[in-house]
Amino acid sequence: VVLVESGGGLVQPGGSLRLSCTASGNIFYVNGMAWYRQRPGKERESIAVATASGPTHYDDSVKGRFTISMDNAKHTAYLQMNDLKSEDTATYYCKGLGVRTVGDDYGDDYWGEGTLVTVSS
Repeated sequence: VVLVESGGGLVQPGGSLRLSCTASGNIFYVNGMAWYRQRPGKERESIAVATASGPTHYDDSVKGRFTISMDNAKHTAYLQMNDLKSEDTATYYCKGLGVRTVGDDYGDDYWGEGTLVTVSS
């Protein structure tokens, strides 16, 4: 199973970006997908989680500005980021939760390699 993020880049404060993350590799089912970020000098932190059944959860630092969504058929998650601030500068990682491949009854979690978001004027 491989997860690939895209959509990072340089954006001015107040701007928007949309990150994508697609899981591939003979996948049967994805229970959920999450976005984490690691800011310079900080530990990796969870910022948004979406489940295949619908419920989402956000860290307070991004609530009201970021929106996570999942396309179950495409095994893809999106993170719409609005009103970006300099403190949002980080490497953003996608994590597939409970990913089941064909023949796998239990599932596992997988990480992407990350995409860099820089918010600067």
